[in-house]
Amino acid sequence: MQLKIWLFVAVLLLFFFSCHRLGKQQTENDPIVSIDLDEIRERGYINALVDNNSFSYFIYKGRSMGYEYELLKLLAKHLQVDLRIRVTSGIERAIDQLNSGEGDILAFPLTVTKERTKKVSFTNPQFDSYQVLVQRKPENWRQQTNDQVKAQLVRKPSQLIGKEVYVLPGSSFEQRLIHLSEEVGGEIVLKYDSINAETENLIRAVAMGDINYTVTDNIIARVNATYYTNLDVETIISLPQTIAWAVRKNSPELESAINEWLAKVKKEPTFMVIYNRYFNSPRTTIVRLTSDYSSLAGNKISPYDELIKEGANELGWDWRLLAAIIYQESRFNPEGESWAGAKGLMQLMPETAKRFGVTDPDNPRQSLRGGIKFLKHLDKYWSKEIDDPDERLKFILASYNAGMTHIIDARKLAEKYDDDYTRWDVVESYLLRKSDPRYYRDPVVIAGYCKCEEPVHYIKSILTRYEEYKLLITA
Repeated sequence: MQLKIWLFVAVLLLFFFSCHRLGKQQTENDPIVSIDLDEIRERGYINALVDNNSFSYFIYKGRSMGYEYELLKLLAKHLQVDLRIRVTSGIERAIDQLNSGEGDILAFPLTVTKERTKKVSFTNPQFDSYQVLVQRKPENWRQQTNDQVKAQLVRKPSQLIGKEVYVLPGSSFEQRLIHLSEEVGGEIVLKYDSINAETENLIRAVAMGDINYTVTDNIIARVNATYYTNLDVETIISLPQTIAWAVRKNSPELESAINEWLAKVKKEPTFMVIYNRYFNSPRTTIVRLTSDYSSLAGNKISPYDELIKEGANELGWDWRLLAAIIYQESRFNPEGESWAGAKGLMQLMPETAKRFGVTDPDNPRQSLRGGIKFLKHLDKYWSKEIDDPDERLKFILASYNAGMTHIIDARKLAEKYDDDYTRWDVVESYLLRKSDPRYYRDPVVIAGYCKCEEPVHYIKSILTRYEEYKLLITA
């Protein structure tokens, strides 16, 4: 009997401690994964969660751009890792993704709040901002004086009592309006968009007349007001607030490295150049917001998209992959010429152009046709050697950039040293050794010396750009 009692007590204690641990985990918002700087460096890349909007991250004329994006590129270089982008929306959702390991850094313009510090660790501040009311000017505002316009706008927080203001759930804007209701002694009616909504969607809804009010950061508001000229963003509803990025609470080494980098980069002219490019350049902002070649307004990458789609269809490729190659080669400049004499959209060398029927390399259609034929030739060759299509693509790209003979040499070296010469990462390692006499003078090597960092970088750049195109440009 006594043994049964002890067993019953033990089971009760085990149940109690299990529930206690579970409850503690749920209330403290602990990260599900434990990934810090050492693990990030070991795997070779950092995952960044970003928002797709007119200042954080977008694609313009084939180039990935944005305030957050440009700083992230600098950070990745500082950490000596690659950058991988994941587009998301909704702050609460993004925080959950961060803590579940889908990202390593939350690169949103986050307002530092007490509630959020329970869930994430904030980096050092990037800048300060404040919250403003976004409202529409009167219909005939252009025919009125400034005083007449201002008289019809909300200028005092107390004027919001009883009015509906749309905000994102879980945002600092929601919290500010809750506190503001208490301060003015009356209810401001909060209306919520979906958890996946974006601040700029609400700003656009005000401009279009679908809703009357929303709240956002001053900087975001000013950027959008350059495009939607019927918006007023002059009513301040908060004190200055700190804007920062966030990492998991169990990533102290990463947080420390980011803060070290921030302290350094903010002292350099580069930081203000990037800041001004996206927050203090209204004319270029309008161009990007209205261009067909911006992911913010259209789905085009270049003026040659239709030709690219035709060529990609012939290759059996995603057209965005071919577009990524052309951007890498010529930035879509049909009259571009390299220092080595390569010309046109596809940057074909004269002998290659002649071989594949290109008589006028500056003609976009001819250059593209010649490039397609060259890529088909390379695909036909490597399909006999490399079965895996993803691996084969890397051999094709490397051959397009550096010439097939150098790649064959690297494969022969891998074979000689009993390595897997069907895997690109193995062949790449031998390609990089072709600047070492011990390797480029090896009897199996035909083409000799090669400073082959370029094709390695070439492949990585194209595949990274392709992944970024897939995030924002539909197939």
